[in-house]
Amino acid sequence: MRRKTQRIAVLLAALLGVAACSNQGASTTGSSAAVESPRQGGEITVLEDSAFAGSWPTGLDPASNTTGGANIAMMQAIYGGLFLVRANDDGSNARVEPHQAESYELLDGGKTVKIKIRDGIKFSDGTPLDAEAVRFNFERNLNANCTCKPTWPLAEKDPITVEEPNTVVLRFSEPYGAVINSFPVSNVNWIVSPTALKEMGEEKFRVTPVGAGPFKVVSNKLSSELVLERNPNYFKQGLPYLDKLTFKSIGGDQAAYTALLSGQAHAYEGMNTVPLLEQAEANDKLTVTLQPPTSPYVIQLNTQIEPFNDKKAREAIYYATNFQAIADGVFKGKYPVSQSFTASGGLFHKETVPGYRTYDLEKAKQLVQELGGMKIKLGTISNYVAKQVVTALQTQWREAGIEVEIVDHQLATLIKEFQTNKWQAMLQTAGAWDPASGVGVGFRFTSTSPYSGIKDPKIDELVRKASATIDQAERERLYTELGQYISDNAYAPFGLAFAPGNVVVKGVYGPGLTTKIPPLMVNTGVIWDEVWRSQ
Repeated sequence: MRRKTQRIAVLLAALLGVAACSNQGASTTGSSAAVESPRQGGEITVLEDSAFAGSWPTGLDPASNTTGGANIAMMQAIYGGLFLVRANDDGSNARVEPHQAESYELLDGGKTVKIKIRDGIKFSDGTPLDAEAVRFNFERNLNANCTCKPTWPLAEKDPITVEEPNTVVLRFSEPYGAVINSFPVSNVNWIVSPTALKEMGEEKFRVTPVGAGPFKVVSNKLSSELVLERNPNYFKQGLPYLDKLTFKSIGGDQAAYTALLSGQAHAYEGMNTVPLLEQAEANDKLTVTLQPPTSPYVIQLNTQIEPFNDKKAREAIYYATNFQAIADGVFKGKYPVSQSFTASGGLFHKETVPGYRTYDLEKAKQLVQELGGMKIKLGTISNYVAKQVVTALQTQWREAGIEVEIVDHQLATLIKEFQTNKWQAMLQTAGAWDPASGVGVGFRFTSTSPYSGIKDPKIDELVRKASATIDQAERERLYTELGQYISDNAYAPFGLAFAPGNVVVKGVYGPGLTTKIPPLMVNTGVIWDEVWRSQ
């Protein structure tokens, strides 16, 4: 049975509309609904935190960029994307829309997907972005060593074919209702020029990649500075507005805030230092946009090694953890607390989970005593919110008799630490706009993910079923059951669903930058071709 794009978009929008309206942590100072209209020309410099989005050590080829999920801003600017997440300016009515794709169809109950590519799109080298180029990219990216490749259940026979010059067909071994939602946050969304790749070779291409997005690469100093200029072959007439777009890596929120005030940059993605956000909101030279939260923090516990192969140890962490106190005391109530892998800005959010173990210091102490003590190493990524949270957790856990060593990592070293499978506990984010995509529930909890500490076939089956069905009510029911199962087994306590803030100088505007779009992972998918600045 054929199910068109519009039918699924309406269902997703309806679900998210309710969630967005209940958002507790998002606010905006300033708006892109300016009196003046968008203008052509000019340039801006965008800052990215070196601990996350400002790190791209393996380059920006979708097939080899090991930090691709963090580098969505740069990837979208260079490649554009087959699909994008858009929303109303207040973050409501979020939905996936075709971009370089013109339309799509789900057939055979979700086992077949036909994607039609817009006619006439060219890469910045002048070669065509057609169905054959998309097929080549799909096959290459799905076989790549990239954390952001999707987990499609491809059929054994003819999984990816070209039906017409502008139509690509995906065939799955079982229904996969989350397929379109998986695009904006995965490497299959970013289509490279096969011709340029062949001529340049992979080593050179990863530094100066060629796409069909609004901008093309001028220079690229890995994990330092990426300079882009307008793509004259861009398929949208009159876009992009900017002539030049530069991304620079910077060492955290304070340095970024200082650079904005001194005129060295025009925008910073993902500020989460609460005092700086408050200062920025009070500064009439800046515009602050807090995005709807989609990714709650989770304390991942490696159940394959001691002490967390014992349920008592996991329960002790639950009872020793008071995330509400951290939210209120450290972050002044800006960020809501979740009990599962969703947050108020995303799909299928539930505020509470029945029977969820909440803070109880006496129970925590008792369990630690029964275990003969606990000594653990707690890791996280090196940014302000994460370090504030692990420091607070260390204090709370010590009150329960748990010895805690804190280790923080840059993104690249964090990935390597996970891959050793010797870590004990990690404070990470879990979740995405759609739980089936990005750093969703499967990324953190399934047996096959290297970023999970759990091997439980029931979780694997629930994740599979929830992503397979095209019935949105059934997806919601399955994700609710999964959240309950994680809680019942004390697999991982959830915490703050922090909302990243985008800070720009007055006179800079754009969707996802000065309007609200639910983050695909941590940062929002800014639509760079529509970013502009007043002259």
